[in-house]
Amino acid sequence: MATEKLLPAVAETLHASPRREISFYVVLLVAVLPIWSIVPLSWAFVAYALHYRLVWTFSWPGWSLFAVALSEVFFSIYYHNLAVFISGPSPNGRGNLSELRAVFHRVLKAGLASLPEEGYDEDEETLDVDRPGSPEEAVIALEFDDPRAVDFRNYLRTWFRRVPWSHIHRQEMFAWLYWSVFNAPFEGMDKVSQMEQKVLHEVIELIECRAGINIPEGSNPAVNPLLLTLDPVDVAWRPLVWYLGVALSNAILRRRLRTKWNAKVGTYKGLEYVLRIPSSWNARTGPRPLVFMHGLGLGLTQYCSYIEQMYISLPDHPILVPLLPHVSQEIFHPRFLTPMGRKEMTECLAGLIAELGWADPGEPSADSEGKGSNDAGRRGVTMFSHSNGSFSHAWMLKAHPKMIARSCFVDPVTFCSWEGDMCYNFAYRPCATGLELVVRYFVGTELGVANFLRRHFDWSSKALWYEDIPHARDSAKTIFFLGGKDTIIDAHRVKRYLSSHGVRKGLRFDPAAHHGEALLSRSPFYEEILRWLREDK
Repeated sequence: MATEKLLPAVAETLHASPRREISFYVVLLVAVLPIWSIVPLSWAFVAYALHYRLVWTFSWPGWSLFAVALSEVFFSIYYHNLAVFISGPSPNGRGNLSELRAVFHRVLKAGLASLPEEGYDEDEETLDVDRPGSPEEAVIALEFDDPRAVDFRNYLRTWFRRVPWSHIHRQEMFAWLYWSVFNAPFEGMDKVSQMEQKVLHEVIELIECRAGINIPEGSNPAVNPLLLTLDPVDVAWRPLVWYLGVALSNAILRRRLRTKWNAKVGTYKGLEYVLRIPSSWNARTGPRPLVFMHGLGLGLTQYCSYIEQMYISLPDHPILVPLLPHVSQEIFHPRFLTPMGRKEMTECLAGLIAELGWADPGEPSADSEGKGSNDAGRRGVTMFSHSNGSFSHAWMLKAHPKMIARSCFVDPVTFCSWEGDMCYNFAYRPCATGLELVVRYFVGTELGVANFLRRHFDWSSKALWYEDIPHARDSAKTIFFLGGKDTIIDAHRVKRYLSSHGVRKGLRFDPAAHHGEALLSRSPFYEEILRWLREDK
């Protein structure tokens, strides 16, 4: 629905959870329960064998089964302790207040400019405006039925579990604001400092202006805002055999990449990576290096086939793949529960890229090939990110934009993340389909992923804005791939956000595609992504 056609009642619509489809029960019975039940069955078998003293009567198959079951019992205790450990306070602490206030002002200005939702008629490269729709508008008091106010109320209520806007009262809004600004629970206005009170009142006044209506005084206990790093961590147990399988698979694939593709598996200041540089590659005349940031899931087990396809399709390109164990279910990795934050990640990535001689943090790269200079090989990199990898991509664009000559975003979760869809869909929404259950159980409630999203999530630093992307409208340097049936992000809103800022040639949207489908061979975007990465004309 176009913004100008929104009615005030849209933000008052009662959001009902959809009925569960047959696919939900199929996945539950065929995939989830068999894996989930290994732990309680192991406990039951060990207890039964010990209680009735059957252990001494077992033959070697029985002893083997008992040993496996006992290992699962001990591992489940260890797993429970880890789950309790990550349930504590978020280690992020409070952010920089001036930076957070600037981000909030930026969020409130988003959507205020009169931008055409389908972009501009002119060619992107010939627009006179360098950054159409930059956050230069003042936050003014909108009318209640202003389409911009209606749209704002409708998406902001996502942070309150999509209850009707009129149900949100001041106490709950303060609780959400206090978390989002100070990453701490709100215990009442009388228990916060004068400075914090000033900030809260300043922001809520701006929210009321933007929403076109005052927020009712008092509290509504029926409304629970999403406080991602404060709410209880939802972890579903999984057996030792699962993690052993993932670890073994990833170890085999590391070896496969080394032996078959002559790739190097190394570590740079704690950042593990896979690097393949063709022996014939020349820094001055060879193709531009590629950095691939993968998403949540199983690490190499999930992405190895696409990495190998890149090796085949881009045989002359150096390819760097940072490995992220905290979102790859590698529980035995030393960094499993200590994910890299913005500062550490950008320093490691920038340092590694610079050490490889591909780009320097302060060196122009996107516009100059530098073929006549002494540093002709340092032309910057093409950064290719999928899903959660777009967060690191965003950090690099904001910290070291001159190192990134070209950007490819597939299913990016970094855009419009301030609207709450990604957090709600991934961590809070009740599952109704088989696909949603697969994502929730096998990814969302896994210990490392839950720790990363529920205790290390820094929403303000992970949000990427159009203005942060150099050459965002140049399809040769920046391209976006979205799927209309994405169940994690609201791809339609991301599409509208990008197209309203003039992104047209570099925006690919498949109305029938799900999250991650663009990387599958059956996708119409599969070959196009590889062609773009090759810089084919």
